[in-house]
Amino acid sequence: MTHVAAVTRPRSRFLRRLPWWLGAAFLVGTAAVWVFPFVWMISASLKDNLEMFSGGLNLLPDTLVWENYVRAWNDANFGRYLINTVVVTVITVVIVTVRCATCGYVLARYRFKGSKLFLGVLIATLFVPTGYTIIPVVKVSMQLGLIDSLGGMILALSGAAYVSAILLYYGYFRQIPRELEEAAVIDGAGFFRTFFSVMLPLAMPVTATVAILTFITTWNSFFLPLVFSFSRPEIRTVSVGMQAFVGETATDWTGMAAAGVISILPVVAVFVFMQRYFMEGISGAVKS
Repeated sequence: MTHVAAVTRPRSRFLRRLPWWLGAAFLVGTAAVWVFPFVWMISASLKDNLEMFSGGLNLLPDTLVWENYVRAWNDANFGRYLINTVVVTVITVVIVTVRCATCGYVLARYRFKGSKLFLGVLIATLFVPTGYTIIPVVKVSMQLGLIDSLGGMILALSGAAYVSAILLYYGYFRQIPRELEEAAVIDGAGFFRTFFSVMLPLAMPVTATVAILTFITTWNSFFLPLVFSFSRPEIRTVSVGMQAFVGETATDWTGMAAAGVISILPVVAVFVFMQRYFMEGISGAVKS
């Protein structure tokens, strides 16, 4: 009996852990499928055009062609496009974060006539396709003389609703005890001091989440930057600058792959640096 029990225990332990191992194997396989295109793009950026098409799914280049990155950075003017993108993205992230934080705070902590209606309208705008707003935004920008400028591009990108960001702040601020605000008011703090000195620092996880989402959205925006830089190629962003590799008779695929790696690395770096705050912000907003 003792021998049978000793054999049964490892078997039962294995059966209990089998679902966990199967789930882990499934997640690893799924992650490999998602990561493979990015790894292949890095590999393609180090090949010549002939090897890129003849190599198939082979990830190891026969010869490392670093000239692709030099060509993308200098000849395609991608260095300038990257600077433009950083300027536009950083300023847009700051404007959107402050605007959405104040809006979410007011909706969560104050009750006024039409507040529920306003919140319902915000939620309804989630179902409006983004393409429908491009024409009025461009028309207003032309009337204000903001077209063909980085300033106009920033205002157009930061002027979107960003309803998901507002709802994240709304859900987070609702769960914060009101005693904190009451203590600040007793100390003589007004609305702005209470918000910027007490409430906004507490919402740092949500702020990181909104900053990451806005960063990714703005960095990858194409239609508005295309329209605003149509007659001024020098203010293009990286997403629009990809067109520089497409010619009338040929396309520089390896140069485009190198430019793609250059453009995506800042996004990956920002997400890796702030992923802990991103997860805390999402879990905090959902928990509320």
